[in-house]
Amino acid sequence: MLFELFKWLSVDFTALNVFNYLSLRAVLAVITSLLISFTFGNWYIKKLGEKSFGQYVRKDGPTTHLNKMGTPTMGGGLILISILVSTLLWADLTNEYIWVLLVVSAGFGGIGLIDDYKKITKKKADGLSAVSKYLLQSILGFGVAIYLFLNATTPQETSLLIPFFKDLSIPLGAFGFILLTYIVVVGSSNAVNLTDGLDGLAIMPAVMVASALGLFAYLGGNIIFSAYLGIPYIVGAGEVTIFCAGLIGAGLGFLWFNAYPAEVFMGDLGSLSIGAAIGTLAVIVRQEIVLFIMAGIFVVETVSVVLQVGYFRYTKKRFGKGRRIFLMAPLHHHYEKKGWKETQVVVRFWIITMMLVLIGLTSLKIR
Repeated sequence: MLFELFKWLSVDFTALNVFNYLSLRAVLAVITSLLISFTFGNWYIKKLGEKSFGQYVRKDGPTTHLNKMGTPTMGGGLILISILVSTLLWADLTNEYIWVLLVVSAGFGGIGLIDDYKKITKKKADGLSAVSKYLLQSILGFGVAIYLFLNATTPQETSLLIPFFKDLSIPLGAFGFILLTYIVVVGSSNAVNLTDGLDGLAIMPAVMVASALGLFAYLGGNIIFSAYLGIPYIVGAGEVTIFCAGLIGAGLGFLWFNAYPAEVFMGDLGSLSIGAAIGTLAVIVRQEIVLFIMAGIFVVETVSVVLQVGYFRYTKKRFGKGRRIFLMAPLHHHYEKKGWKETQVVVRFWIITMMLVLIGLTSLKIR
């Protein structure tokens, strides 16, 4: 909105043309979302506490988590509001990708909100039924996939880019593109949700991945940079950088309150929306495989749950008693059970994510 205002005023005040620069608006989006988080964070957490919107902790989990019982949850609302406001203020609202990201974030956030509210009212770890949650996610996931396919204007926008290889991509066609987009968006949403089990564990890797995707968007939306680097030129993708900047600022602002010992948890409201947004970002800039690399922690956490559940069911059916691969899933709880402190798990997973993001960024030049 501010961008539109300055754009209109720049006709008479040429100095305001500086706001046409994407880099400046990205910085302002980071600052805006950070300020919103810092300004309203304590008030928001206090309100959650007053309404008794506290976290329910599984009794079969690590004993060190029992003292987290009652910590305000649904803190993802602060993240979501910060992202939406900063994006609406500094992005070009005529850009379709911006609205796709806003709708996806708000939509998955809405699912998370319902899920969190049900957990709080039931005072159990179970909110929405798995079927209900998956159905709602599927509607949104297929919706965004179909929209992006129908509005694609070049073959590059519906092809799977193979990183580290020059000019190598696989045309997906309608079915392939829609299916891949659905898997990436819904899968990312649930992967971040599963990872969000320790103070600060999910939000910092999400910020790192969003930062990298923001760089891909900035370069891929510029015809000169994209040609030089050999990455797909996606018309309008550069504006997505503003959304990424808003997510970065909102994430760092939330981490201020979510760092150990956490004053607030993001809940499904935050994790589902952030995960879906990251997945959608990767689809827009055509970096689904690179996302798989950079978001390796989210992927491994998800795989650990799938393997644990699958192996337990298989062994129970075959031997009459279920067996486990890990001491506890998701994977971060396994390391807690082995004796790692919560802060050790979190910081080490951050370090791994940083390394994976750097590997993903090397695909810009290694091809």
